[in-house]
Amino acid sequence: MTDNVILLKSCADGDRAALRTLMEAEGGRMLGVARRMLRRADLAEDAVQETLVLVWRRAHQFDPERGSAKGWIYTILRNRCLTLLRQEDREVATEPEAFDRGADGPVLDQAFNRLASKSDLRRCLESLDEQTCRAILSSYVLGYSHGEIAGRMEAPLGSVKSWVRRGLGKLRECLS
Repeated sequence: MTDNVILLKSCADGDRAALRTLMEAEGGRMLGVARRMLRRADLAEDAVQETLVLVWRRAHQFDPERGSAKGWIYTILRNRCLTLLRQEDREVATEPEAFDRGADGPVLDQAFNRLASKSDLRRCLESLDEQTCRAILSSYVLGYSHGEIAGRMEAPLGSVKSWVRRGLGKLRECLS
């Protein structure tokens, strides 16, 4: 039994240290493969992260009789990369030089300041970290796509998507 098979079985049993070991053993190579496929460092990092999450969630599905552990992992990575390539056509980060960086700040501040000082929404937005709040306001006040927000904030697209998704979850929880 190879090391990766043992690590996958440990992941299936809920051993987080096994996932960390797997990431340390394969992460560099996975990132290299993803960069070659995607030709963008930020998307490659997202692909590797999403692959590791899928490996964690699906480790119980791995069957050593059907193929190697490494092959199984890299098949998941390849599929994530292909999915990201298909999505990239719809959502591409705006290059920072393509817009006036300072224009958004005052608009977002004005929108936030228009909220009543005692409103629940304002209180909940104030509880979020600055990046998350800015990403949510940019999306809902200015109507920017995740790609545009990523370009304006000079952040990876996957991070912006996570900020918005998690931030909305925190707002829902705070407002209920």
